[in-house]
Amino acid sequence: MSGLTLDLARRLVEAGEQEARNQGLKLSFAVVDAGGHVVAVARMDDADWITPEIALGKAWTASAFRAPSDAQGKKAKDLVAFAGAISAATHGRYTPQIGGLPILVDGTPAGGMGASGATGQEDEAVVRAALEGVLGAA
Repeated sequence: MSGLTLDLARRLVEAGEQEARNQGLKLSFAVVDAGGHVVAVARMDDADWITPEIALGKAWTASAFRAPSDAQGKKAKDLVAFAGAISAATHGRYTPQIGGLPILVDGTPAGGMGASGATGQEDEAVVRAALEGVLGAA
């Protein structure tokens, strides 16, 4: 078992929603397991309609590469054709933008969490706060 349960995913989303409310943001959140499979997705009231899909892509990217989704964005700038190929091969899930972080449970990679709806920096800050609040680390 990956250590990423539905209960844990729900707690991460709830912590993200609370942090977003504290900052006056309307975001969507996605949590995926280590294989990139959806565990939980939520869109806050009045968050843009596309934000759940973007949050899912960020979570998937963080999980797949076991690193912040932004790290892939930095690589993609110099490897445009490669990034396009990965995007095609993953049916668009590859989203190399800031806002997704890997989830570690007891030090073991267990998945990823992404947010979308604000600036990338705000998205990532909310995800980081949720991970720290629930797991004690991000």
